[in-house]
Amino acid sequence: MNRHLLPEEIDLLIDGEAGFGVAPLKAHVKECPDCSAELETARAVALELDLLPHLSPAPLFADRVMSQVQVFEPWHVAARDALARLVPQSTPARVLAAAGGLSLATVVSLATLWIVARVDLLALLGGAALDRTQATARAGLASFARELLGGQAPDNGVVLLLALAAFVLAVVGATAGLRRAVAAPGRRSQG
Repeated sequence: MNRHLLPEEIDLLIDGEAGFGVAPLKAHVKECPDCSAELETARAVALELDLLPHLSPAPLFADRVMSQVQVFEPWHVAARDALARLVPQSTPARVLAAAGGLSLATVVSLATLWIVARVDLLALLGGAALDRTQATARAGLASFARELLGGQAPDNGVVLLLALAAFVLAVVGATAGLRRAVAAPGRRSQG
């Protein structure tokens, strides 16, 4: 062997390991006075460590150490623990909570079934809300156009043209803002 023993190899010899790679290590220790001295020093340290009294830590030692350790808790464990804290401990309270949960689930299920059975009513209400929103938007644009044109009643073409211009301005403004926001980090790192 052209080199000295590594600390792991010395540990193998101290522990009395047997195996394929131990014989060359033992042969090297017999030939190399430096490694032999290192092995004897390590054996003496191991013997002294074995002679040390075995002390048990203070009762709150683990709590003090763990209070300083940041433990990662997965979201599903945190959710399970939060739900476990909400579950009552006594049997009567659990029965009462189960009955309340079952009745709430029944009411929600029945309401959902009633709404699904009345899809035509929902479509009618949704259409009415959409018509009302469109009429309000048209009236607002017409009012804006009247103010812009000096009190004259605009025709539908002018209102449509104003709405289209407002939409184009909004798209151009949003595009310019996004480009500026994307380019901003590159400018900061260059400057």
